[in-house]
Amino acid sequence: MTRRNTTLARQLGPVDAAVVVIANVIGVGIFTTPRFVATIVPNSSAILAVWLVGGALAFIGALAYAELAARRPFAGGEYVYLRETFGDVAAFMTGWTSFVAGFSGAIAAGALGLTVYFDRFVPGIANSKGIAVVIIALLAIVHMRGLGPGRVVQIVLTLIKLGALFALVIASFASSGLSIAPAYAEGPVSISAFLFAMVPVMFSYSGWNAATYIAEEVNDPSRNVPLGLGLGTLAVVVLYLSLNALSLRAVPGDVLGSSGVYIFDAVAIVIGFSSLSAMTLAGPRVYFAMARDGVFFSAAGHVHESYRTPAVAIGAQSCWSALLVLSGTFEQLLTYTGFTVILFSGLAVLSLFFVHGRTEDVGTFRAWGFPWAPAMFCLVSFGIVANAIVAAPGTSVVGLAVITGGLPIYWWTRRRQASADHTRGVLAFSYPRDRWFGL
Repeated sequence: MTRRNTTLARQLGPVDAAVVVIANVIGVGIFTTPRFVATIVPNSSAILAVWLVGGALAFIGALAYAELAARRPFAGGEYVYLRETFGDVAAFMTGWTSFVAGFSGAIAAGALGLTVYFDRFVPGIANSKGIAVVIIALLAIVHMRGLGPGRVVQIVLTLIKLGALFALVIASFASSGLSIAPAYAEGPVSISAFLFAMVPVMFSYSGWNAATYIAEEVNDPSRNVPLGLGLGTLAVVVLYLSLNALSLRAVPGDVLGSSGVYIFDAVAIVIGFSSLSAMTLAGPRVYFAMARDGVFFSAAGHVHESYRTPAVAIGAQSCWSALLVLSGTFEQLLTYTGFTVILFSGLAVLSLFFVHGRTEDVGTFRAWGFPWAPAMFCLVSFGIVANAIVAAPGTSVVGLAVITGGLPIYWWTRRRQASADHTRGVLAFSYPRDRWFGL
C-alpha cells in the first residue's frame, strides 16, 4: 500500500495572507472599472456609494470566510465550504468555474493587458500573445519552485504596488489646481441600476477571500487567516474609496505632469505582475483540493517532493491560461461567468449559518455581526445575481452552461478515482468529511 504526498507545508504567516488578498484584488482594472461604473450610475454620490457598499460587503464576507477557514483550515476556499454544506457537485462547479474562467481567464486577460503597458518602453509588443504566454510561464515557474521564492516575489511586488498607489492618492489630493472630472447628471439612480453597477464593483473586489485558498499553508490558521483576511480587505477598501474619490476630482495626467504616462505605465506593470502572481499562487490550491477529493485529474493532487507545492496544479492552470490567450476566448468566458463570483461567495457565506453554533470544529474565530451581517451579504449577493440574470438573460444562460459543462469530467474523474483507490489501495489525504448540512 503506497502513500501519496498530498499534504502542503505550513510556512506562511498573517502578512503573507494579507498580501495575497491585496494582490488578488488590486489589478490593472483599478484604472478602468471606475469609469465603467460611472456609465451605469452617472451620479458622483451614487458612484462613491456603490464602492462603499461593495467594500462593506467584501469586509463582511471576509469575516464570514474567516470563521469558515478557522473551522476548515484546508486548501481550496469556498470549494471546501460548499462541499461540506451543499455536497460534492456544488463544490465541483465552483472549482470548475475557477479553473475554466475565474482564475485562468483573469490570468490570460491580465497577461495580455500587461503587454499594452510594456509597449510604452518596448514599442511594438502591445497585445503580443507570445509575450503574454511567457509572462504566464515565468510566474508559474516561480511558484512551482516553492513558497520561499514565491512569497518573496509576491511581497516585494505588492509593497511596491501599494506604495505607488497611495503615493499617487496623497500627491493628487495635496496638489493644487486639480482638474475637475466631467460633470455627472446628479439625478436619481434606480435600484436596478445600482444593483447592476454592483456586479463590476464586486468583481473588482473579488479576491478578498484569497487567503482561504492557502489556509493549509498558513501557520496557526485559526488566528492568522482571519487576521490576513481582515487586514488585506480593509486596506483594499480604503484604497478603492480613495482612488474613486480622486477620479471625481482629478485627471491623473495633470497630477503626474509630462512624465505621467511613463510613471502610470510603470505602476500598472507592477500592479499587473503582483495580481498575476497572486492568482498563480491561489488558484491551483482549488484544483489541488478537487484532485485530492477525486473529482479532478489525479495528478493535480500531488505535492512536489522537493518544493512542497502543488506543481502539477500550477502547471495545469498556466497551460489553460496560455491556451485562452492564444485562442482569444478569455474575454467571453469572463463576461459569461462574471456573476458566478458573487453567486458562489454568497453560497459560501450562507454555509456559515449551518456551522456557526457548532463548538466541536477546529478554530475559535467567530464572524462579527452574526447573523445580521452575513444575512445581509447573502441577501445582497443573491439580489445582484438575480438582477444580472434579468438584465442579461442570454449572457447568464451561457454562463450557467459553462458552469455545468464540467459535470461529465466530474463523474468521469470520480468513478476513475474510486476504481483506482479500490484496486491499488491508495491512501489519500484524510480530513473531516462530515456534512455540515447533512447532504
